[in-house]
Amino acid sequence: MRNRSPDYAFALMRVLITAGPSSEPIDEVRVITNRSTGELGTVLAECMARAGHTVEMFLGQGATFQWSGAKFFDTNDELEQLFDKTLQPETVDVVFHVAALADFRLSRIEINRTRQLVPKIASDAGPVWLELIPQPKLIAKLRNYFPKARIIGWKYEHGITRDELLSEASRQMQHYRTNACVVNGRAFGSGFGVCTKAGLIATCDSKLSLAEFFVRWITRHDSADAESG
Repeated sequence: MRNRSPDYAFALMRVLITAGPSSEPIDEVRVITNRSTGELGTVLAECMARAGHTVEMFLGQGATFQWSGAKFFDTNDELEQLFDKTLQPETVDVVFHVAALADFRLSRIEINRTRQLVPKIASDAGPVWLELIPQPKLIAKLRNYFPKARIIGWKYEHGITRDELLSEASRQMQHYRTNACVVNGRAFGSGFGVCTKAGLIATCDSKLSLAEFFVRWITRHDSADAESG
């Protein structure tokens, strides 16, 4: 059994963390991705492991921060395949869905107004038009995959007000049957906020303080707090 910090004395849990960016192919050499580094997920993993919990991480290949023992994914579909392969998913106690997944995937490429399907778009091809279509939200499936877990989602926004962001967090929890939502981005301001059905319950000024908050939070809530769907 992993050594446990003497600062913690509670039942140990099985914690699953998704982290880092996903990517969707444009051609065989180019992808659509985002700037997620995977740092927050790895900070969470370190704190949870130091507290003695069993940590499993699914990490985007493009993450610059790494975690020993992580399983890697590129696309949203590959992450979902990792969920399919999770052993005894009903025994997962907590899911932190931190991964910054691609909201869109490529539907069609046009070069000079002609539809193309090529291994690599030539750099001198001329104007290239990419049609992107929305992808299904993977968070919508988490409750079915992990029926007994406490599930924590994320909401990162820029061009809305703080109150609108908190309202979106509330809708996310209700719609996807999650237990908490972390909010951040320009719409929230500096640091992170943690929302539950009770509203905004905590603010944290750094990734580390957020992770330490969750180490305490997951132990203060018994299984009655977890929605079974």
